[in-house]
Amino acid sequence: MALVNVTNILVLDNPTQFGNPFQFEITFECLQNLDDDLEWKVIYVGSADDVECDQVLEEVAVGPVPIGINRFVLQSDGPDASRIPQKDIRGVTVVLITCSYKNIFCSGAGRSKIKRTDSIER
Repeated sequence: MALVNVTNILVLDNPTQFGNPFQFEITFECLQNLDDDLEWKVIYVGSADDVECDQVLEEVAVGPVPIGINRFVLQSDGPDASRIPQKDIRGVTVVLITCSYKNIFCSGAGRSKIKRTDSIER
């Protein structure tokens, strides 16, 4: 049985400039009493062809978490453009948001096509 169900992720400030931070309003349901924090990560997939291009943009601990519906805003810096292959710098991308409890994966969500409104400089 799941401990946490992500019920909604709202991408804030979208579209935005490339250098601006990512902001997500995350709504989730906690189904059991937890005696430790939840760990949330924001991962930018820099290339579908090479996992080495993935960037962990943020890791935060959230807690204590009460049973029921919870909401918070998760903000991270944008990706380092120098770590993204030239062929992947524009177009569709994926940002993964994961949640774990005591190093056990609980829930995750991916969001594609984060819109950027400016040119990208390396």
